[in-house]
Amino acid sequence: MLKVFLELKEYVIKFTDSSSNGLADYMLSDDEWEAVEGLMSALKILKDATEFFSSNSPNISAVIPAMDAIDEAFETGIIDEQELCAPLHYALSVGKKTLNKYYSLSDDSHIYCIAMVLHPSFKLTYFR
Repeated sequence: MLKVFLELKEYVIKFTDSSSNGLADYMLSDDEWEAVEGLMSALKILKDATEFFSSNSPNISAVIPAMDAIDEAFETGIIDEQELCAPLHYALSVGKKTLNKYYSLSDDSHIYCIAMVLHPSFKLTYFR
């Protein structure tokens, strides 16, 4: 929905800017449009991750680096080289805490540890 909303931005502005329909109070500022764009980028990361994790191809050694990439994006608040607005950055930090709650449980999994040690790219470096 956000993607279509952004694609129709020009028409949304024209529609809400019209004094005849009484919607001028609902016009989005430039900062609010940037927030919508940032939210769409953040949600795309989660959508892509969900599709990846739901496919037949992920294995444990592929999931962990994907989780690290999500964690990095949420930590920095920078997605697609764009700094997110403060409220969205805060919301992502709350989401990151929830994500890390479950992510930290992977360290207790013997299967996870074995998969990472046996992976040619990671070996023991991942645990250092």
